[in-house]
Amino acid sequence: MTREPPKLPPKLIVAVVGHTNTGKTSLVRTLTRDTGFGDVSNRPATTRHVEGTELLVDGQPLVELYDTPGLEDPMGLLEHLESLRGDRRCDWIEVIKEFLAEPAGGAFGQEAKAIRQVLASDVALYVIDARDRVLGKHRDELEILGRCARPVVPVLNFTASAEARTAEWREHLARINMHAVAEFDTVVVDESSEQRLFEKMRTLLDRFRPALDALLADRARQRAGLINAAAEMLADLLIDVAACRMTVPEQDIDRRDISLDQLKQIVRQREQQCVGALLELFRFNGDDYEEDALPIRGGQWGSDLFSPASLRAFGIRASGGAAAGAAAGLAIDAITGGLTLGAAAALGATLGALWSGFGSHGRRLADVFRGYTELRVADETLRLLAARQVELIAALLRRGHASQDKLRLNTEAEARRSVWVSAPLPDEIEDARFHPEWSNLNGNTGGAMVDRSAVRDRLAERIVRALTLPVVVAG
Repeated sequence: MTREPPKLPPKLIVAVVGHTNTGKTSLVRTLTRDTGFGDVSNRPATTRHVEGTELLVDGQPLVELYDTPGLEDPMGLLEHLESLRGDRRCDWIEVIKEFLAEPAGGAFGQEAKAIRQVLASDVALYVIDARDRVLGKHRDELEILGRCARPVVPVLNFTASAEARTAEWREHLARINMHAVAEFDTVVVDESSEQRLFEKMRTLLDRFRPALDALLADRARQRAGLINAAAEMLADLLIDVAACRMTVPEQDIDRRDISLDQLKQIVRQREQQCVGALLELFRFNGDDYEEDALPIRGGQWGSDLFSPASLRAFGIRASGGAAAGAAAGLAIDAITGGLTLGAAAALGATLGALWSGFGSHGRRLADVFRGYTELRVADETLRLLAARQVELIAALLRRGHASQDKLRLNTEAEARRSVWVSAPLPDEIEDARFHPEWSNLNGNTGGAMVDRSAVRDRLAERIVRALTLPVVVAG
């Protein structure tokens, strides 16, 4: 007996409508995570045709979204509809259909495209620029949509702006009996705004509750997956850098200085790789960030990782130890145990043979007693590396895919930052210090990778907790 495939919930069809230049295309871009959908511009009437896309869950389309041209002359259209009805006692929906039967919509061709899509949809999202005053054109648009016999969910856009008139809009919408109002800023997205939008739709569309429930659950999984993947990328970066080290002869100053520069460049390139991977993970690209405000330049941070000014900008104080290396963000370990260099070298040869079974620990001790200097990244540089990647991830999480402004960090993210600035470095980073074989920057391709994976997973869990801390706003 063959089993029938599970029955899919009915697909929800959504028309995104509103006045020109209110962010209709931006809303679709943000909901679909697609920066390439449509044409977003400050110019009015950018969208000239109906454009559609789908929201998928497990590869199945559960919601169809249709971006529509702006309603450019709602006052004229409302007068036209009333003239069509005249003294007849007919439903307004019949008048709307009569209007749509006119060749190319008559003088209201763009409005006809939008209205036709509303009638073909299950619900209309009416996008409002919350920075605008409530005007007659908005009242006329809502009146026209109300005559289309479809549920309407007003969506207040740009609510994060200081100019937003959110309370004024809510009061007006309540007066015309529209209470299922959603606030969804397409530029600065908080994690709950999308959930509330779908919940508002669900209250009006009981038949589509299974589809919307599935979509809500899927979006929650997606966000958790993004945070976990980003945390793993950062954990890999920190382990690579913490375990990275170079060994040079203690008396060869020129070689040491060259190695210091090499180590810096290796770490910078590894951070650049992480930044690029994070941007790709969140489906952004190099055009989405501001060099000075992020700051990243050419995939790298504009403020150098090894600059004292970078440490100060994040409130990180350079340590007092290993002064020669601390100034450069590196640490220099030169230990001879109080012996002369000749005696230390001789002892090192013996220890190298005796301790060969101790793996990396034995090799490091032997190198030290032979008179070698070990170069590694200082703790404060690791703190800076972690803190600014965490803030970058937080900025990507709250960025809408329709934003035309460059990506900026949240300077008020003190709760996330303090985890790395003032608290002791996690034990996992200290573990990595003693395992240079864990760092891909040392040219290693294997060795104790099971142990490394376990430490990476524990460190990633710490990072997830830091990313989900509430933001503390000063004052």
